[in-house]
Amino acid sequence: MLGLLSEIAFPQAYIWAASLVVMRVGAAMAFLPAFGEQVVPMRVKLAATLAFSAILTPMIWQSLEQTSSQRDWFALIGLEVIAGLMVGFVFRLLVIALQIAGTIAAQSTSLSQFFGGGLGAEPQTAFSTLFVVAGLGLAVMLGLHIRVVELLLSSYETFPVGVWPASGPAAEWAILKVGQIFGLGFTLAGPFVLASLIYNLGLGAINKAMPQLMVALVGAPAISLGGLILLLVSSPVILTVWGRAFTHLTSPSGAGF
Repeated sequence: MLGLLSEIAFPQAYIWAASLVVMRVGAAMAFLPAFGEQVVPMRVKLAATLAFSAILTPMIWQSLEQTSSQRDWFALIGLEVIAGLMVGFVFRLLVIALQIAGTIAAQSTSLSQFFGGGLGAEPQTAFSTLFVVAGLGLAVMLGLHIRVVELLLSSYETFPVGVWPASGPAAEWAILKVGQIFGLGFTLAGPFVLASLIYNLGLGAINKAMPQLMVALVGAPAISLGGLILLLVSSPVILTVWGRAFTHLTSPSGAGF
């Protein structure tokens, strides 16, 4: 039995090299939607990290052969963690876009204080929670696990093992992605902002024409009901637009790697 184990045992250099993949995938797992949420148990996250690492390691093994010693391993930990965080950052920005859209929509329809809560310790409005949960389900249906593997594999071409990313281009890339996500969030909340503008203009005109009417008593229930109806009608369109953005931004070309 001991002889069989000695024959199938991996050299120590292989273990050091393969563990670098776990470092990059584990750092990305901290930001990944669905897999890295706070409500997901740590054991599930660890199992997903090892599963992704097992898929990636044979594909990029040639670039890991140079890390053959424990000394090289310690020198490369920081690079692998940074590269993994950048990959996870791309996916997390898409979730933040849904949170932005939900917050703007809730504020526009005077529903931001109702049914507060979230998917963890982070408080969110009811609209944000609904958008995020629906978006996570849609992302899984669109092949989130495949997108994660593709982007991690592409990251080894942009950030090879042992090469630190340049700070200037990395900062420009991060600023560009944040700007795109804020634009996406405001775009998704566009129907609610437009409806709120029309509602407030109409309420102001009614108040001007009939000063004795308590427009607030009539307007508050109207905007709440209108917001819920608009949510029912516009949610499929919002999720469709977000799904297309998810498909584009998580591709190697769309992510900018």
